[in-house]
Amino acid sequence: MLAREVLEELVQVLGRENVLTEQEDLLTYSYDATAAMKHQKPDVVVSPLSTEQVAEVVKIAQRYQVPIYPRGSGTNLSGGTIPVQGGIVLSMLNLNKILEMDQDNLTATVQPGVIIQELNDEAAKHGLIYPPDPGTVTTATMGGSVSECSGGLRGLKYGVTKHYIMGLTIVLANGKIIRWGGKTVKNVTGYDLVALFTGAEGTLGIITEMIVKLIPAPETRKSVLGVFDNLDKAGNAIAAIIRNKVIPATLEIMDKVTIQTVEHFVHAGLPLNAEAVLLCEVDGYKEVVERESVLVERILQEEGAVEVKVAKNDQERDLLWLARRSALPALAQKRPTTVLEDATVPRSKIPDMLKIIRKIADKHNLQIATFGHAGDGNLHPTILTDERDQDEMQRVHLAVDEIFQGAIALGGTLSGEHGIGIAKMGFLGLEFGEAGVEVLKHIKEALDPNYMLNPGKIVRRD
Repeated sequence: MLAREVLEELVQVLGRENVLTEQEDLLTYSYDATAAMKHQKPDVVVSPLSTEQVAEVVKIAQRYQVPIYPRGSGTNLSGGTIPVQGGIVLSMLNLNKILEMDQDNLTATVQPGVIIQELNDEAAKHGLIYPPDPGTVTTATMGGSVSECSGGLRGLKYGVTKHYIMGLTIVLANGKIIRWGGKTVKNVTGYDLVALFTGAEGTLGIITEMIVKLIPAPETRKSVLGVFDNLDKAGNAIAAIIRNKVIPATLEIMDKVTIQTVEHFVHAGLPLNAEAVLLCEVDGYKEVVERESVLVERILQEEGAVEVKVAKNDQERDLLWLARRSALPALAQKRPTTVLEDATVPRSKIPDMLKIIRKIADKHNLQIATFGHAGDGNLHPTILTDERDQDEMQRVHLAVDEIFQGAIALGGTLSGEHGIGIAKMGFLGLEFGEAGVEVLKHIKEALDPNYMLNPGKIVRRD
């Protein structure tokens, strides 16, 4: 329970309408989109309207030693916004302005509450795009996306969020405001704090403004669907496409469970008897797209696809990608609990990772649907379960452990785009070793010695 003085000071800074204390409101902010996570209500939710107000909230929290948790739309999938120790949830949704579209420098300056799709809609008016494209693009905020360093469907060709962040305005744990980076294409002055704070999940500072890189929109695009009667063949086709020097904008995979579930959900015409499908989109200049799409068709056929379809128009294309984006919400309808993981391996190891996931599902008698960004090695094994079934959940936890161990053994990583948060914190030693985890702690303690900013995430206090 917060001291009355804390609430009074927050109201004085923000106004009563931007300070929430009703129990129903607090419950809303006690969880995020991560399944099977313990909920925890905050003591208060505040919604600042400026960088300066954020700084004042941080100073209040520092003065009374109250933990503070930055939050966007809460679509993150690693428990990263759950207020595990109570305290203040800092909702950034009121900081939702696109401050500038700079066509000369191909940048946009935005506040953290801007929805990613809104930025892309505005960029499209100028013939530009912001490439990071998470599945929740219509609801996820820019601040949350930067803090989690999210990826998405276009990661293979265009990279993830960190490749598009040029400058940040940050409120530090002591309430001071710094600005780092900018619009210059070349900037190697001092330590790269823009890179450090991108993906830090609000544990090192609170991002209140960002300068992002935009790129010209591709002239045209073409989508190709490959249907496979064998999951291994689909995995081999992924490697073959890359080996033939084609870098699609998007190269996605869905296994049989995902296909059947999604098809009943959106009726996109996916083949219900297929073991796997690959969805590939090439984009760029018209001549290049035509040449590469023909090459992709040929490779899919050579690698054993039983059917290859090319979207004839934008309507067919949009329906195919709606099917892919619907994978998680469709699967979530099959069982009460949907545990979505983020196993990422070198793309040449995709066939091996698919085999590992199948073995784990059989070993623990679990239903695991697999889909994901196969072209960049980022798979989403999705365990369909019921957290009320304690025996099954024990098997789920064992399976998750083995999925991460399998990914690391193949030269992979714990997260391709979902972050660490609470869910993966205990596995960091597996990837970095004890010395690596110590480095993370030293960085945290240098910038937030009292563990006030989003505590309990990424690294634990000793």
